[in-house]
Amino acid sequence: MTFTLEKRLMNRQLTSMATRAIFTLALIVTLCPRVLSEEKPMVPVKEGMPESAVRLSGNLRVDLFGFERLPSQEKPAVQQDVTKTGSRKSPWIAAGLSLVLPGSGEFYAESYWKSAVFLAVEVAAWALAYTFDKKGDDQTDSFQSYANQHWIVNQYAQWTLDNATTINPTVDVAPYKDPVTGVIVNGVVNWTRLNQLESALGNWYSHNLPPYGEQQYYELIGKYPQFNQGWDDANLALPGEYDVIKANLTPNYQYYSGERGEANEYYDKASTFVTVAIVNHIVSALDAAWSAGTYNKVHAEVRMQAIPAGGYYAHVPVLKVRYGF
Repeated sequence: MTFTLEKRLMNRQLTSMATRAIFTLALIVTLCPRVLSEEKPMVPVKEGMPESAVRLSGNLRVDLFGFERLPSQEKPAVQQDVTKTGSRKSPWIAAGLSLVLPGSGEFYAESYWKSAVFLAVEVAAWALAYTFDKKGDDQTDSFQSYANQHWIVNQYAQWTLDNATTINPTVDVAPYKDPVTGVIVNGVVNWTRLNQLESALGNWYSHNLPPYGEQQYYELIGKYPQFNQGWDDANLALPGEYDVIKANLTPNYQYYSGERGEANEYYDKASTFVTVAIVNHIVSALDAAWSAGTYNKVHAEVRMQAIPAGGYYAHVPVLKVRYGF
């Protein structure tokens, strides 16, 4: 047991001594370049040695660390930079780039992570906007096709004529039933006369039926109970009373209303993502201008400098931080 403890203590002492030795050597190489850079005669090339063979100078800093020999024995008074300082970034250019394409201004200002984020949001927003808009178009084609099959304008017009006096007793219906100038002539609905009758009735006949095929046509027939009696599953025996009609909306009317509502939801989502894309342009432009200004104020870069050391250039990395007001 005692032997084991002594062995552990000895190992710790050896480790501590080795650590101190390494630290001391590193400190000497770093802070005392002249001690190790004292010139020694160059080792002459032996006869028969090829020109490409490695030549040793006898100087540790040259042979081990690859320092270059100065062109002359004169030591330069100042350090020599190998790289050039980066140029300033224009906040206006950065903002303009991101206003056109989010993320491009951040890329110009060398803020690469934010550039990737803004570009990803842009792509995702437009992709989702297109997807939901396409779904809305497909859904619209579907419910319009359903309406064309199940909503009948002649049935709606005839039921309106038959119940006009119940809807509004003050209206003289006779002119609208005329076989020549009335609402229905030879089985064809006169759209203008139908709209005149709807306007004359008033009350819960709050809208005029838009021309067939228009967007408002497909919207109104599934939105207001006034048009319930045009669906092919409507109970035509019902009286022209609003409360009765509203309480007896047909299954086709209700199904169609749900389908049209789903299409509107798709379009709303598409509009939301378009808004997200527009906001992304604005936010990215503002952030790009800020990033460019920050780049000009605080900019750190790693550069290589040639530092004279005992007749040789020592190429060392330098971390340079610039801060401006």
